[in-house]
Amino acid sequence: MIISRTPYRLSFFGGGTDYPAWYRQHGGAVLATTIDKFCYLSCRYLPPFFEHRIRVVYSKIELCQHIDEVSHAAVREALRFMGCGRSIEIHHDGDLPARSGIGSSSSFTVGLLHALHALNGRMISKQQLAREGIHLEQDVLKETVGSQDQVLAAYGGLNHVVFHRSGEIDVCPVVISPERKAELNSYVMLYFTGINRTSSNVAGSYAHRFSEREKQMKAISSLVDESLNILVGGRPLEEFGQLLHESWVHKSSLSGAVTNPMIDEIYEDALAEGALGGKLLGAGGGGFLMLFVSPDDQDRVAHRLKNLVRVPIRFENAGSQIIFLDPEVDYSREDEERSLAGPRVYRELSDCFEDRASTRAEG
Repeated sequence: MIISRTPYRLSFFGGGTDYPAWYRQHGGAVLATTIDKFCYLSCRYLPPFFEHRIRVVYSKIELCQHIDEVSHAAVREALRFMGCGRSIEIHHDGDLPARSGIGSSSSFTVGLLHALHALNGRMISKQQLAREGIHLEQDVLKETVGSQDQVLAAYGGLNHVVFHRSGEIDVCPVVISPERKAELNSYVMLYFTGINRTSSNVAGSYAHRFSEREKQMKAISSLVDESLNILVGGRPLEEFGQLLHESWVHKSSLSGAVTNPMIDEIYEDALAEGALGGKLLGAGGGGFLMLFVSPDDQDRVAHRLKNLVRVPIRFENAGSQIIFLDPEVDYSREDEERSLAGPRVYRELSDCFEDRASTRAEG
């Protein structure tokens, strides 16, 4: 059995510029970090004793004979991409809810690819893992998603990720002292709005119309360098929070689907109690709301937003990892073929034993 652990991400600046439709023409960049909340995926080859050949457990349970029958699109296409011809079981658990803006779908995809590679005896680089995740989501599944989530899930850490027009991606760790990083972490408050949504649907409301929003997109992109100057230059983090508010204004203007009256009210309440800025994680529309608040003002904000679920987080640095590997018996293909007949033979034997027991009871 293999278990992979892949972090979710928290994006500060540059979201939207990581969509190929934008950065292939203009270039893009994001400043983001992974957090200590994870997606866990366990994979194992099934022993030859089951009627099904594929078992997938997430919010549903799927029992299938062939890859084409798997309804979970990411699992189906990952198995096809990896050329999986063996009976297999995949089990998913996550620390945070799906469709909430923390990059859960990409963490799932990256974590699954990582686990399947390890199950085949291969340990791949973070670069390859990120590339394969991007390929699967954008080219195979045709999802309207950016490229930052897969990169961050694979690499982990606080990073300045640069997307070149050529398609090349540079991952540059932000070099600051542990004390400075801890200070940045201490300003972050994370709340769940209670609204689940599919980010590709929200992103679809503006990702194909970037040419109409070029002014806002360039403004969003410029904030990445400014935020880095604040962090690396040791300037007050209050300036970082003010930039987040500026980004909120620009992002909200991209589409009416990015925010809504309920979320706007939550954000205004937080600002009234001392929050410096914030952002909806992911494409917007709901999910998690990140607020940037001085530690001195957090009690007031927490009291004002007491009806929302607050999630304490810490930054993490490892990215996707294989945290458990237990070698199994390597059943042969003959064993696998015999397994298809096994359940029928078992039922016939059971029926025979039941008939004998019934005869004895009548006697």
